[in-house]
Amino acid sequence: MYPPLVLVLAIFFAVATAIAALSSPLPHPLDPLSPTELTAVRSAVLAFSLVASRPISFHYVGLDEPEKPDVLSHTNAAAAAILPRRAFVIARAGGLSHEFYVDVTNTSAPRVVSHGIHDGPGFPMFTTEEQVAAGQLSREYPPFRESLQRRGLALTNVGCGVFSMGWFGKNEARRLAKVQCFIVAGGTANYYARPLEGVTLLVDVEKLVIVAYRDRAAYSVPKAEGTDYRAGKARPPFNGAVPAPGVVVQPEGKGFHIDDHIVRWANWEFHVGFDMRAGTVISMASVHDADADLWRRVLYRGFASEIFVPYMDPEEEWYFHTFMDAGEYGLGVSAVPLQPEADYPANAAYMDGYYVDADGKPVKSENIICVFERYAGDIAWRHTGVAGPIAPITEVRPDVTLVVRMVVTVGNYDYTLDWEFKTVGSIKTVVSLSGILEMKATNYTHVDQIRDDIHGTLIAENTVGVYHDHFITYHLDLDIDGTKNSFIKNTIIPKRNTGVRATGGAPTPRSYWTVLYEVAETEAEGQVNINGAPADLLFVNPSKKTKVGNEVGYRLIPAGATATSLLANNDYPQRRASYTKKQVWVTPYNKSEK
Repeated sequence: MYPPLVLVLAIFFAVATAIAALSSPLPHPLDPLSPTELTAVRSAVLAFSLVASRPISFHYVGLDEPEKPDVLSHTNAAAAAILPRRAFVIARAGGLSHEFYVDVTNTSAPRVVSHGIHDGPGFPMFTTEEQVAAGQLSREYPPFRESLQRRGLALTNVGCGVFSMGWFGKNEARRLAKVQCFIVAGGTANYYARPLEGVTLLVDVEKLVIVAYRDRAAYSVPKAEGTDYRAGKARPPFNGAVPAPGVVVQPEGKGFHIDDHIVRWANWEFHVGFDMRAGTVISMASVHDADADLWRRVLYRGFASEIFVPYMDPEEEWYFHTFMDAGEYGLGVSAVPLQPEADYPANAAYMDGYYVDADGKPVKSENIICVFERYAGDIAWRHTGVAGPIAPITEVRPDVTLVVRMVVTVGNYDYTLDWEFKTVGSIKTVVSLSGILEMKATNYTHVDQIRDDIHGTLIAENTVGVYHDHFITYHLDLDIDGTKNSFIKNTIIPKRNTGVRATGGAPTPRSYWTVLYEVAETEAEGQVNINGAPADLLFVNPSKKTKVGNEVGYRLIPAGATATSLLANNDYPQRRASYTKKQVWVTPYNKSEK
């Protein structure tokens, strides 16, 4: 199959805003929207006469990227005219989800070029403002106050948050969410360790009213003692001896250069963008061929497309905990400022970012993305030749990595999302999971008391860490030396020879393996469970050959936790995230499928 392909790689962990664009007369076609452009978008949407309902709430504003051939033609041209700059907007007004395309090529005269109503299932992601407002509704709700009184809790010692309620077969016309609460007093910053178990509110997040309330049962509130994670209050092993500080020394300065959104380092050049849903977006990643003196593209576009987090507790307060962190909360909106010499070393450069609030106004976030070189003492390649009459020859190539990092905090969890570029020409995506467990209060204080399935592990007195998964999915639009790519599965096949010399076999029977070369011709053939038969997964350009005739290509090398979902196929959360049954899905390029 020779049409352009998009690889969507799902990396499954079973443990478990826009960069400030500098003023430029000729922006890169994939540059994220600048604050000026975001302001122009808001102006055009608010002035659009076909949407009379007010207020208009902005849930997503991002770059409507130009068509891929236009971008490639633009970036390959010596002197190209600016491509039209457009934004894609998702907004709520009058109880409806509106989709706008806004031309901001001239920010002094922005205009809506397309408008439609999304009448299918699903809703846009939460805004920060409505989450805060919905979390406050319980404070004036008499049944909630009565629940606190029965437990001997003060209203001022309780805080509440908004939880998406997943999908369980009903396409609800209202935007509903669950609200659950925690004890925020007791001298600990870790309120996630002290849930108000058994109490759940159902809230209309647009009308900001409570539509249902349930106080099912009272449980012991876990103790605050020993839960604080702050330095100076944490217990061993988190407050042990601190290693000697390290210092990054680069006598010739940083080895990379950033020009607006273009990063150049060693033999790599790529574009760094930002999206309020996806976070970091890597585009136009190309490696330099020194022999031919040209840039050869590897990756056209790549980003984390979703993080599915289903919890394994079917009880009333927990069954709906089946989060889609990107689609419901936004990875870009949830990106946090990086801490110097903690989140990244002293040799890093950082980038600020912009996204929009519910009113459509630009919001600046500082130090959202950092770029740095990592010297870890690793080896990229080495060999010692000891044969022959001459002295041993040792050649070692040190492994130096360029890292592009963003940290996303979605509720209790922190995701460190790294893109790693190697001088050998490889790209690596790394996700590091940290933060705090989502915990459930229980009356158990010791494992000896437990007789039934508690759907987790008793990790402290009155505290259960609930079983759950984190399925992190990446969208990778690979352009291996051009757009005409094919997906190859080289499946490893065990063989055994006959032991007969007449057929070319060795005199002694033995086993070996070889590979079965298969080109994916359909989308079904592009679906791979990497825990099945061992295979090399290759993306090749059949029109480009090496000197000896092999197709130019890259290997996809799965690493780390590569589990698939164990949920039943007809379970509603699994139907919503059906892609988690396989880790690799390869489809022909389609701009709308991202």
